[in-house]
Amino acid sequence: MPVIGVVADDLTGATTTGVLLARSGSKTTVFFHTEAAEKLNDEIHSESLLISTSSRPLPKHEAYKTVQKATALLEKLGVQYFSKRIDTTMRGGVGVEIDAMLDILPEDTIAVVVPAMPQSRRILVGGYSVIDGVALIKTPVSQDVRTPVKEGFIPALLAAQTRHHVGQVTLNDVMHGIYEIKIALMEQIRLGNRVIVVDAITLEDVSNIAHACLLLENRILAVDPGPFTAALGFHRGIIHKEEANIPKNGDSCAEGKTVLVVAGSATPVTKLQMDVLCRDERNVCVSVDPLLMIEGGEIADKEAKRVVKRVKDYLSDKVPPRAVLLETALHGPLLNLNEEDEKRNYISGESAERINAGLGMIVADIFDAVGAERFAGIYATGGDTMVNVCNQLGVAAIEMIDYVIPQADIGRLVGKFDNKMPIVGKGGLTGDEYTACKIVDRLFLEACRDENN
Repeated sequence: MPVIGVVADDLTGATTTGVLLARSGSKTTVFFHTEAAEKLNDEIHSESLLISTSSRPLPKHEAYKTVQKATALLEKLGVQYFSKRIDTTMRGGVGVEIDAMLDILPEDTIAVVVPAMPQSRRILVGGYSVIDGVALIKTPVSQDVRTPVKEGFIPALLAAQTRHHVGQVTLNDVMHGIYEIKIALMEQIRLGNRVIVVDAITLEDVSNIAHACLLLENRILAVDPGPFTAALGFHRGIIHKEEANIPKNGDSCAEGKTVLVVAGSATPVTKLQMDVLCRDERNVCVSVDPLLMIEGGEIADKEAKRVVKRVKDYLSDKVPPRAVLLETALHGPLLNLNEEDEKRNYISGESAERINAGLGMIVADIFDAVGAERFAGIYATGGDTMVNVCNQLGVAAIEMIDYVIPQADIGRLVGKFDNKMPIVGKGGLTGDEYTACKIVDRLFLEACRDENN
């Protein structure tokens, strides 16, 4: 029976939290949507279940209903402890989604919001979110096309979104340790605050907050990017301390195989990572024309067939590439997708969706053309890209294993390829210039996990 249940507002967020639990000894499965969890749960038998609601960009009433449905299902499945996975940059309707979960959970439940993820340089000081040393509203997130964040003081941000009173526990109390945190939390509860934001700058802070929460009489809804949820699991005795889960032996069994890299992100970070990847002559790049994907129909099909043939030709070489990169936005001028939507009278976001769906279709066609056994794994950068790749492959769940770096998460596709195909998903803003190379290397190791472990 599952013990920990997490509702995440997008898939990459779900895998980020899920991998922390997996690294801590919990068999963990991430579902792409509530229907998949309902259908597949009896076959999986995981201790930790995470459901992606894809609710971050939704209107408030839709996000509320979607999150409430996922929470109700987790409760029905027997989950004991609940978490609301949030983005480290607080995008989306976090307050509305907290309300949706609190309305399902017992009345004495308190939402404790710990937005910090110190291992990724995301911290909270005086209620203000700081990302890699920069105030949240000074980062590119404030200009995000779909879910911009205009308020960096998190108690105020949440107060504008939730029906509940919002309180705050500052770093001054957190630095004084577990019992001071407990007293501060109790005071916030006494004041009638059902949503409480807590500062944290280190993983020790997060651990102490979790320990303090378990000294309270109230039930706790964890609201965080993952570390607080994992710390609560540890202090409850459900999981052990987090540790790497790296295959013990080398990658010789994957000799002759290829990693398929699908770059749907157009960020400067992704561009640099892929440029470095392609400096290695063992790797090749195949560009996909995004405008043809946006047009759809026979035009997109023709482009997809061209790309599949190109990849098939590369794989027919005596020594196939170590990695094949499919990309739509790393070379040539960067498209303004909002303008492309307007030109074609598409609804907002349809051009982006068509590009990602096209990439997913190409991956599925490549697997059909040459066989999935030719691949050591899949690396998808960009959350929407990963979702579309998996959708086109007929996959709706991933069993989490480990990460290469925080927020570059490794799992295995559930329900296809004998549950052995490894996949790495990574957001477009994560990592340094060598991250893509490290991910490809790790996928070769993962391809040999069952044979060597």
